Amino acid sequence: MNRMIEKLKETLMAVLPVTVIVTILHFTLTPADVHMLLRFYIGASMIVIGLAVFLLGVDLGVTPIGKLMGNELAKSDQIWIIAIAGLLLGFFVSIAEPDLHILAGQVDLVTDGVIAKMELVAVVSVGIASLLVLGFIRILYNMPLYKILLVLYLIIFVLAIFSPEAFIAISFDASGATTGAFAVPFILALSIGISALKKDSKASEKDSFGLVAIISTGAVITALIMGNIVDLDGLAGSLNVDHRSAQGLLKPFIDKSPVLMLEALIALTPLVVLFITFQFIRFKLPRRQFVRILKGLLYALIGLILFLVGVSAGFMSLGHLTGYQLARMDQSIYLILIAFALGLVTILAEPAVYVLTKQIEDVTSGYINRRLILTAFSIGVGLAVALSVIRVLVADIKLWHYLLPGYAVALGLMFIAPKLFVGIAFDSGGVASGPMTATFILAFIQGAAEASAEADMLADGFGMIAMVAMMPIITIQLLGLVYKMKTVKEGV
Repeated sequence: MNRMIEKLKETLMAVLPVTVIVTILHFTLTPADVHMLLRFYIGASMIVIGLAVFLLGVDLGVTPIGKLMGNELAKSDQIWIIAIAGLLLGFFVSIAEPDLHILAGQVDLVTDGVIAKMELVAVVSVGIASLLVLGFIRILYNMPLYKILLVLYLIIFVLAIFSPEAFIAISFDASGATTGAFAVPFILALSIGISALKKDSKASEKDSFGLVAIISTGAVITALIMGNIVDLDGLAGSLNVDHRSAQGLLKPFIDKSPVLMLEALIALTPLVVLFITFQFIRFKLPRRQFVRILKGLLYALIGLILFLVGVSAGFMSLGHLTGYQLARMDQSIYLILIAFALGLVTILAEPAVYVLTKQIEDVTSGYINRRLILTAFSIGVGLAVALSVIRVLVADIKLWHYLLPGYAVALGLMFIAPKLFVGIAFDSGGVASGPMTATFILAFIQGAAEASAEADMLADGFGMIAMVAMMPIITIQLLGLVYKMKTVKEGV
């Protein structure tokens, strides 16, 4: 019960800032229909409860499975066993990631089904699975992380040259959305399990970082390949959202629940089947521990359903409307400032950010203060969201104008930043692009793109998650450089 209360507090802190901003805007700049506002509050409540139950399920069920699987894989001498296990685990975990479902649903909506939701989820999951195998091999054979990342991002940049502009934004967004509340704990648990039991080298702290960074590139690569196959010529993306509220208060929740329940069940079933199979073949856990993990998986399922229904039926609609109304105003500065504020408060309220900042403070023995990290994080993410809005408003600014120099700096910093910080930095993109980024802020940006005559919904309505995921990669490596210079100066 205490753990559940703690999770409720975490999720409430994540959702509350956005709810407060929306309420203030409703009574000032962007008034909404009463039914739409009430549905937003119902959706926000479902997100708080659903995400809390989901995260509890992740702690009780998903993370222990990740550690057990990591331990089993580390004991194997057969590379083919590790490869097959990596493919299965990566695929099963990715298709259950809530943030990816939200993003894929928006892509489906905007393209009017040309790029189907589950089709995109499956393609991205194949990329995650493939690169998870590479991540396992890196850990087991002590391959330098920065060299692998350099090659993978060069592949991404080459693919991007030949990809449609719209798919560049969707692909990089998929990377940030995939490394969310479900996938990251599982992947980190796998990583730690393998690192701790390596046979050919002494386990080191830095080996447990970097796996999330590697798999996230898989999402970009396969999505870019998909972009070169799917024919988007002549497709003008649109939200197709009716901002009026002719529907009843609860009708959207009732209508969407059956479909989303089925999707959640399909997403989690493979992992449940895999765990039960391994229980009888390898794990042989005591009955009490086995039941506890199954109970955690059930919590994850219930929480995932509540979260997805709350987001789809009540939460994102008002995000669309808010961005749409602000973009229609004569003063663009309101839209930019509110975008900055949304990024600022969202990252400050993200529970995973506090875990990461404590981790950095511990690694540097207090040299880099948590408050400094949080300040840098929040300003960086606020700028990312604000720059995304500016891209919507100014037709000549393209996503690659941000991402190309941004990742060039990030990749360059790998050669001079402490290697431990490189792994943490590239892993941290998933921390920054959390549930609020993939839901309300994404809807906010797309609403603005729908209203702006200068914007293309496909090219400009996506890409914000990619921007948010990129900022911490640069920020944390810069902090690593500060730590390095301070230690050299003080002769540590």
